[in-house]
Amino acid sequence: MSIQIDKDMCCGCRRCSAVCPGMLIEHDADKKAQIVYPKDCWGCASCLKECPAGAIKFYLAADIGGHGAVMQIKRQGNITQWIINKENSTTIIKTDSKAANKY
Repeated sequence: MSIQIDKDMCCGCRRCSAVCPGMLIEHDADKKAQIVYPKDCWGCASCLKECPAGAIKFYLAADIGGHGAVMQIKRQGNITQWIINKENSTTIIKTDSKAANKY
């Protein structure tokens, strides 16, 4: 499974299901997101980028160089924090959406 959704953190906005190219994310009676067929997840991370609540975790498997790390996203205004947790370390990469096209 590439992603895991924490229902306790889910705000029910439905953004994740709207962007999932495989249409694998549905919402339960409480409007909480859930992945229907985890093994069919493409690992595109579109849902991760859209989730305003940070309720989705993306697993970086060994085959893509992650060696079991977990990535989450948190947003504060224009700043997106890509938080990568490994066994004994955490790396935070900050990007500014307003400065994305400065080049």
